[in-house]
Amino acid sequence: MTQSGSAHAPRELVEALHQFARWSPGPAEQVRVFFAPGRVNLIGEHLDYNGGLVFPAALTLGTWAVVRPRWDGVLRFASTTFPGEVTAQAEDLAFTAADGFANYPKGALWALAQAGVPVQGADMLFASNLPSGAGLSSSAAIEVVTAAAMAAFADRTLPAADLALLTQRAENEFIGVQCGIMDQFAVAAGRAGHAMLLDCGTLRCEWVPLHLGDARVVITNTHHTRGLADSAYNQRRAECERALALLREVRPALRALADIPPEEWPALESRLTDDVLRRRARHVVTEQARVREAARRVAAGDVIGFGRLLNESHVSLRDDYEVTGPALDALAEAAWNAPGCYGSRMTGAGFGGCTVSLVKADALDAFEAEVTRAYQAATGKQPTFYVSDAGDGVHEVTEEAMRVWPSW
Repeated sequence: MTQSGSAHAPRELVEALHQFARWSPGPAEQVRVFFAPGRVNLIGEHLDYNGGLVFPAALTLGTWAVVRPRWDGVLRFASTTFPGEVTAQAEDLAFTAADGFANYPKGALWALAQAGVPVQGADMLFASNLPSGAGLSSSAAIEVVTAAAMAAFADRTLPAADLALLTQRAENEFIGVQCGIMDQFAVAAGRAGHAMLLDCGTLRCEWVPLHLGDARVVITNTHHTRGLADSAYNQRRAECERALALLREVRPALRALADIPPEEWPALESRLTDDVLRRRARHVVTEQARVREAARRVAAGDVIGFGRLLNESHVSLRDDYEVTGPALDALAEAAWNAPGCYGSRMTGAGFGGCTVSLVKADALDAFEAEVTRAYQAATGKQPTFYVSDAGDGVHEVTEEAMRVWPSW
């Protein structure tokens, strides 16, 4: 849980405003502040590139961009998390490995320019209460908040879907990561108190009220470096593509693995003689069914049923998709055995990062204590817990920020 720095603004924002006022001196009325949330995928892992439905929610944790326009074409990027600053020209944006985190806002601005939105010079300072590298879409939050801020300075209103597509392009073509659309869409289009049942192929989205009764969503960080995540992601994509090609030999019209109804899977399963390909496809088919059922159970307030689906998802990701690893397995198993836990699973690409758990509100302290004890015993690592509601997508928070602007 993050601590507030005042009655009106989180501590991270207050500290960022003080740092920005020193770093970019000038009239306060020139400054605008924007916020983009992180996201947690409640269920539906590795389905976005398999043509399926996913079930993410935006968080109330996220990333702020404090921005002052410039009229010399210079872009300056700084962060409360990373040292130093990066400078670039608005008309000459290119990926440079040495620029580190700044490549994400640079990429977002490059994609905006490609779409015909004017990109001007600016001082941009980023602050976040999202854990970096935990699988909560901190990079997507930086991209989306940057694009939203610059579009606002250009007096352009971009629909959430357009923001998502632009920043996905930045990730794919500028950064070079072949991610799906889920992260950027959830960050751009989140709705407070809701999860989204998102078709990653068509961007058709249904907002589902999170009727969780006495339960809270708890995100727990393994603090295990996700060293295998990128290579395994590419490998799993290739395996699923091979499985789909084989199944199309008997079902030529099959668009994607996620389109296979569960009742048809037994007849198709025998076509995959390679055990690895069969298990990869089985995860996709069964996970898609779990997503559909989860949306129904959440809307109906069935937290017990939803928790059971979280557990089943983790087992499938562990046994069939093989993307969990010892740290995530230890954390999920600790949660399963902890007081007040309805269910828990890994969330994100895998091999590290976070679990998402559904926990009774009056058992949060006991849950945290027991999971910490069991996880430390299994791994020697200390987990970190975040309790977050479902929040809104990217939006401007200048009015809130100016209430705590430093008055030296």
